[in-house]
Amino acid sequence: MDGSNLRPLGHPPNAWWVNEQVADISRQALQPRLATLVTQTKQVQFDLGKTACLVIDMQNDFCHPDGWLASIGVNVAPTRQAIQPLQTLLPKLRSAQVPVVWVNWGNRRDRLNLSAGLHHVYNPSGTGVGLGDPLPANGAPVLTKGSWAAAVVEELEAQPQDIWVDKYRMSGFWDTPLDSILRNLGKTTLLFAGVNMDQCVIATLQDANFLGYDCILLSDCSATTSPDYCAQATVYNVNQCFGFVADSAALAAALEPSVAL
Repeated sequence: MDGSNLRPLGHPPNAWWVNEQVADISRQALQPRLATLVTQTKQVQFDLGKTACLVIDMQNDFCHPDGWLASIGVNVAPTRQAIQPLQTLLPKLRSAQVPVVWVNWGNRRDRLNLSAGLHHVYNPSGTGVGLGDPLPANGAPVLTKGSWAAAVVEELEAQPQDIWVDKYRMSGFWDTPLDSILRNLGKTTLLFAGVNMDQCVIATLQDANFLGYDCILLSDCSATTSPDYCAQATVYNVNQCFGFVADSAALAAALEPSVAL
């Protein structure tokens, strides 16, 4: 069997190595890069090579004073509290070769994949500014892919190596390629950040847990416009049922040996 001149197909650690005579489908494991994180409940050891960070809905419509939530009278100051911790943490994650995955509302312009029930959540009277409708401030269609409304807030600068996934429900796993992407990359530990903590973040985290991923909520990198008890209940339920909770300072401390390499 000629094993020379093998070429990769796919993405490590799930790549095959092939030539005209050979297909090596052993999917050789990557060298572990272990880190230890102090969470609210336990000291957690995890593999940075199997870790990705999901940043959910840090978009103009949720976080900008001219965005959708602000236009319907919601105080977006709480969602903006997650910006500064993420500004500090995301470069450290990239330096540690932990992928940053932007999981954002990005609706079709024709809205054909959105149910009436989903529209009703955000426009219960049918006369308000709902999904896909123009914003009062600038006419951008609400949470529509490619629009200013759906763009990540300018304070969080995405990088070319980052990964983008559009979602159409509160969960980032429903009707999206997120699960396939993470499995192809060999990711089993997921860090969660973004808004709203008690809605899209927890829905995505719960689905990740149900799919067998190991979940860590980054408490200060997540926020919500809901009452405080909603955030408290989210943290309680993650600790109790769905994974672990830590803050960005603890994660940065866990990353230090890897970032220094």
